[in-house]
Amino acid sequence: MRGCERGRADRGFVTAESAVVLPVLVMFATALVWGLLVVAAQIQCVDAARTGARAAARQDPADAVVEVAREAAPRGAQVTVSRERQREGEQVRVVVVARPPMLGRLPFDVREEAVASVEGAGP
Repeated sequence: MRGCERGRADRGFVTAESAVVLPVLVMFATALVWGLLVVAAQIQCVDAARTGARAAARQDPADAVVEVAREAAPRGAQVTVSRERQREGEQVRVVVVARPPMLGRLPFDVREEAVASVEGAGP
């Protein structure tokens, strides 16, 4: 008889444990999805910066470099192209800054830059 009484009393504990664990699992899943979105945006920024640096190294016009980089970058990304003189020759630097999607309330951006030597430019 005692076994039956014990089973009924445990039902309340299972409900209380579920009420605590369920929100934790939802928060963990949400954090995981946000993390994946940030990683995906970072990878897109890496690709965009490399693509832009490659185009700038070929001495494509600056507008074309920015357009190529924006096509590979996340939506709304800012692309900056600069040229620098070095002893070894001229280099281009492409910086891509973007806000990860669905994270508009969080105060951080992902940023990536790529540097390439300009083709055909000598010391």
